[in-house]
Amino acid sequence: MDSVPTSTTGPRDLQEFVQSLPKIDLHRHLEGSLRFETVRELARRNELDLPSTGQLRTMVQIQEDEPLNFENFLSKFSTLRLLYRSPEVIGRIIREAIQDAAADNLRYLELRFTPVALSKAQGFPLSRVIDWVVESARSGEQEFGVTTRLIVSVNRHESPPLAAQVSYLAIERQEDGVVGLDLAGNEADFPAELFTHIFQNARRKGLHVTVHAGEWGEGNNVAQALEAFEAERIGHGIHILQSPNSLKKALQAGAVFEVCLTSNYQSGTLAPDEPHPLPQMLAAGLKVTLNSDDPSVSGIDLSHEYRFALEKAGLSLEQLRACVLTAASSAFLPPEQRQTLLQRLSAEFPQSYPDPAAR
Repeated sequence: MDSVPTSTTGPRDLQEFVQSLPKIDLHRHLEGSLRFETVRELARRNELDLPSTGQLRTMVQIQEDEPLNFENFLSKFSTLRLLYRSPEVIGRIIREAIQDAAADNLRYLELRFTPVALSKAQGFPLSRVIDWVVESARSGEQEFGVTTRLIVSVNRHESPPLAAQVSYLAIERQEDGVVGLDLAGNEADFPAELFTHIFQNARRKGLHVTVHAGEWGEGNNVAQALEAFEAERIGHGIHILQSPNSLKKALQAGAVFEVCLTSNYQSGTLAPDEPHPLPQMLAAGLKVTLNSDDPSVSGIDLSHEYRFALEKAGLSLEQLRACVLTAASSAFLPPEQRQTLLQRLSAEFPQSYPDPAAR
């Protein structure tokens, strides 16, 4: 297998190479994708009582000198949620997220969003919020050429009746690009059991299901997501190797893992000096994909994560290619569209590094 050719490929060459790679992101939160320039402009335009640029950045993006834990990570969204004050703002955020995906050479994007979070600033009806997102995503897809589908997300700290309402609205919009339902939020302190019937119903009604599990919580939560929630994909899931039962069930089910390298460290899921379990997950035979999670909050893009995988996590180019093709084959698309996407990425993704002498 090809390793990173450090003797012939310098940092700039490697950055250019990963930037050129075709990409797929299955795990990207809309609320974590706001450009900082947009945050600053919206704060100023709405005369919000927020600090100057330097302090504002610390409120919405992870900084090097901050504590790395999930409380600090989730706190960034408290400020971001003050900004969703009009349909135009919500539409702009979606458009820019898709534009940024296009600039990073994405071929396919599944953008997940939390209707409750988007509605809170002005008390918008949930149905209208979802429609705004649907319309803006369709427009952004056409403008920037990135195939974009939507996953509606509910949080563990929300009430089950509210989550049920959101799921019904998502089910009604499957013809408009809504393809999945996601359970997210603080896995460590809020149990998932109360939402089981909601997700089972969504599956019966045609939505795909992905669940954040084995991220901040135990690896056993992955087995729960697969059995009780009928999840096809697992958000993060990096603690699965601590649970032989979950590992066995994931392998049997062919579950796909949406790994997000940088956020795993920034959220305190992994200690700063702890090796990422990504290589061990692949060695165990798990289906793994690489994703950005919250690119603006983390200050990264998917090219950064591909480079992280090659340079720091120790993946070979062959393994990275396999992760990208796994993402294509597990996209929440109809089978024929998945096959077309897989064929496209298989043809476009290089099987070896370019020869420096050829440049």
